[in-house]
Amino acid sequence: MIPGSFSAWNINNILIRVVIATLLGGLIGLDRGMKHRGAGTKTITVVCLGATLVMLTEQYIQVNFPGLANMNRLAAQVISGVGFIGVGTIIISRHRVRGLTTAATLWASACIGLAIGIGFIEGGILITVMMMLSLHILPYVERFATRHSRYCNVFVNLEDSHHLHDILQHLRDTGIVIDSVEIGESKIPGEGVSVHMVLYTKKGTERTEIYQTLMQSDQVVSVDFL
Repeated sequence: MIPGSFSAWNINNILIRVVIATLLGGLIGLDRGMKHRGAGTKTITVVCLGATLVMLTEQYIQVNFPGLANMNRLAAQVISGVGFIGVGTIIISRHRVRGLTTAATLWASACIGLAIGIGFIEGGILITVMMMLSLHILPYVERFATRHSRYCNVFVNLEDSHHLHDILQHLRDTGIVIDSVEIGESKIPGEGVSVHMVLYTKKGTERTEIYQTLMQSDQVVSVDFL
């Protein structure tokens, strides 16, 4: 842990908090920017600094106008308000949702800024380190787990939903277990019905085999794996 206390109200501690908030926000933003995500260095640094200023303002009111500040009110507004920024980074493309990690990173960066702003620098640094480790290590863990998973998400676009029963029965005949099925209108004009299926496959079953099985039906327009 960092020696000393940064919660005392003086100019040195204020400068330290602002500098550390800039460094931590910039570090997180640089990582996202290098991956060409929606929120990069500038956005996340500004969010972190803004949250830091909110807590500095809270403490300023508490020190100079005792009894007038509610130390929880402004912080709560920041935590909920940053969610609106995060929504702008989420993109729904075909069957995939992108930007959720960036939105969560923005929200967490604001929380780090709140912690730094009130002087809880140790907590802010610790969470930043864990965030960076999570953003870099967990994708490898997730890919490993996905490669060895026997569950498969499939989106099938059909001309007509009346043939869905025959397609499902054909999948069962090949030894595939259908975990769940959701039916809705296709977002692509001319492709009729969109069916989302979660399949549990036999060990060693490749996606190409599932694709070939589904495309045997003349009613299947397209197959997309998630």
